[in-house]
Amino acid sequence: MHADAVPQTASFSAGGAARPLAPPSPRTQAETGLPFAFLLDLALKILFNGGQLKLWQLSERMRLPVAVLEPLLAFMRSEHLCEVAKRGAADADISYQLSEAGHARAKTALRKSQYAGPAPVALAAYAAQVEAQSVSGLQVTREAIRQAFSGVVLQEALQDQFGAALNSGRAVLIYGPSGSGKTFIAEHLAQVLGGAVYVPHAILVDDEVIQVFDPLVHRTAAEAGPCAGLDRQRGHDGRWELCYRPVVLTGGELTLAMLDLQFDAHTRFYVAPPQVKANNGLFIIDDLGRQLVSARDLMNRWIVPLDRRVDHYALHTGLKFRLPFDVNVIFSSNLQPADLGDEAFLRRLGYKIHVGAISPEDYRRILEQACAQARVPYAEAAFDYLLQRHRAEERALLACTPYDIVSKLRDRADYFGAPPDMSEERLSWAWHNYFADA
Repeated sequence: MHADAVPQTASFSAGGAARPLAPPSPRTQAETGLPFAFLLDLALKILFNGGQLKLWQLSERMRLPVAVLEPLLAFMRSEHLCEVAKRGAADADISYQLSEAGHARAKTALRKSQYAGPAPVALAAYAAQVEAQSVSGLQVTREAIRQAFSGVVLQEALQDQFGAALNSGRAVLIYGPSGSGKTFIAEHLAQVLGGAVYVPHAILVDDEVIQVFDPLVHRTAAEAGPCAGLDRQRGHDGRWELCYRPVVLTGGELTLAMLDLQFDAHTRFYVAPPQVKANNGLFIIDDLGRQLVSARDLMNRWIVPLDRRVDHYALHTGLKFRLPFDVNVIFSSNLQPADLGDEAFLRRLGYKIHVGAISPEDYRRILEQACAQARVPYAEAAFDYLLQRHRAEERALLACTPYDIVSKLRDRADYFGAPPDMSEERLSWAWHNYFADA
């Protein structure tokens, strides 16, 4: 993919986590990478929705410096699209509103697209920034893995497997029985991804807006302050948000259609699919093989992105283009790798890590943690009883069971208003309610 910006090298924060240099604030319309006509329509739509706006307010809403907007407003005034509604002590305090002609032009622009948020960034600028802050440049250490799993009952050998897998930059398959903790482990691996990255509010492709920033996915970093619209110094481009590396989790609801651009026929703009929102971060596909779409079709969808680190998309206009695919991908499945049935896909998985039954000692430690969390007094006799029930019924020792059993003891105690206890009678009641066939 061609990029008109040179990827920036990583710098380091005081905490030692790698982070890229900030995209510089544009000084002119040309430096935004956006067509003048697009910026004009965006300003008209924002003024249409906002009524009277001061120059600094328009700057904040478009996330562009005043110096970029001044020529735009001068053109709008010369074309009688806007007018001064109220003068202030300084140029930035002047309030603008649309003229009758401006209202008509804004309505036309809104029929084309209702997007009226922060100005997008150019496709080439997005590709360059994603490369500059790539996950492939991260090095996972044993210390970071131990910190991420601090307080978690997980054998060190298994932790080391996951650490090496993340360093490989290859996709990882975690497989094993339901309840073994696969999703829990995958979510903890997100803590290993250090540093912050810049995420654009939107990107522009062939005059079409694709919204990328999602507040449900992207957590803004504490050190990322708001865009200073009146700051004429060449600082950080306000169209980008400084965020922690994203983590996106999808499950059985995933369909092939969800992996394409989501076009809203009413608003007339696109929303990026989950793998784009996950760029420079972690993408977890849970319950592989349990989706509505067949596992073979879903896995075939990932072959090209996993191989070439790019993904292909198409606009409703027919235009095709590429976006970076810069994510650590973790697949989680209850199925054995051989049962997934696609050898070509399995070859592209760098690591296949089994998470299965745990040892009796680990079961005891998890039971102790579950009791502390649920405020249920721990009893060693309860551990012995549960272990005996597992053996008698030939049930594997899975990491989820202690929490699920203890939570039912807590539920019952809260219902009766009595202190919880781990007597055999109560444990048998909880066991029956959990496994149903006991």
